[in-house]
Amino acid sequence: MEQFATMPESEAKRFAVLTYGQVVRLGEVLSRKVEIHGRGNFPTIQVVLKDLVEAVSSRLREKGVKLRDIRLNGGAASFVLCQDKKYIFNDLDLIFGVDLTCPQRIHMIFDVVMDALTDFLPEGVSKNRMCSATLKDAYVKKLVKVTDDSNRWSLISLSNNDGRNVELKFVDTMKRPFEFSIDSFQINLDSLLSFFKLSTLPIKPNFFPTVLAESVYGDIGIALHHLDNRLIATRNPEEIRGGGLLKYCNLLVKRYTPEDRREIKIMERYMCSRFFIDFGDLDTQVKKLQKYLQDHFHGEERVKCEYLRILHRTIATSTVCLMGHERKQTLMLIEQLANNIEHGLLGMNYYFRPIPARFQAANCYYKGPGFRNHHSHHHHRYRFYPHCSPMAS
Repeated sequence: MEQFATMPESEAKRFAVLTYGQVVRLGEVLSRKVEIHGRGNFPTIQVVLKDLVEAVSSRLREKGVKLRDIRLNGGAASFVLCQDKKYIFNDLDLIFGVDLTCPQRIHMIFDVVMDALTDFLPEGVSKNRMCSATLKDAYVKKLVKVTDDSNRWSLISLSNNDGRNVELKFVDTMKRPFEFSIDSFQINLDSLLSFFKLSTLPIKPNFFPTVLAESVYGDIGIALHHLDNRLIATRNPEEIRGGGLLKYCNLLVKRYTPEDRREIKIMERYMCSRFFIDFGDLDTQVKKLQKYLQDHFHGEERVKCEYLRILHRTIATSTVCLMGHERKQTLMLIEQLANNIEHGLLGMNYYFRPIPARFQAANCYYKGPGFRNHHSHHHHRYRFYPHCSPMAS
């Protein structure tokens, strides 16, 4: 069984060094050709991941932007570290550590990424009219900008029709960089990217770069234990947008089990509370659920139905921050979604009886053109009833 190489005792427990086998797997991920699908008549861009990273990072340096490091994050990082060779991941998440104290820098970085895409357009495509706005409409699935007291970061998600999006995240500060322990891994790519760039020899058991992995959850040994044993563990889910509720139910569908069953019941209450803070009306909930199903269960109709049943059960048993009729409306929404999937009707317009105005919460969601701004949950007005706090039994 493959294990990590020994780290010096002075190093924090959250770090570990990759073994030769893990470095090979990381190299395979970076050497994969990924597809970025264009809308309409725009052609598909095929690019090797490490080449895209080099194109973006070199342009940033030319613009005078210093990179702290470049990291692989999320499911792809878990794939590299997991002992299960059949581990499946979707998105390719890359983190570029940058200084975003200058407000204009986020928009400059966006232009840099769009310019880098032009390097990989198929031959014969005229690049003269490919401005940032045109490329954004053609190839960008999602743009997010988060700037508040404890967060400064931006996300550019490049579209893939099969749900394997390339997500480029530019991070100055991020208060909550993970949802669960199993998605808390970040692998520093700097040494391996330099190896690819400078070495003429391939990676061998006695000749490969030192690559560091970190668990931002905490002790990397514990996080790896959770990953290898398919255990669910988190902390302070009320800090996560949406509470991590949708991801939690996704893990249950994949047959992950809670590390501590008693503790997870308390966590479920916090997840549900934060979910209804961020998605407080039926229209927002249905849009969020439809998008999540589309992104995470592409073509898996039976799995979608099982997922919705688990979500229904979790909300029914763990929601303590809503009036009874509000909870019932959400549960009816989930039932209707499941029924429509079963009858092949997902994607049709839905009609819901409007909620009386006196029960509607005033919510603040993404606003403005181009980049969309997150807002802290402190900017939401939401009713918590004194007799049903998340800790209520």
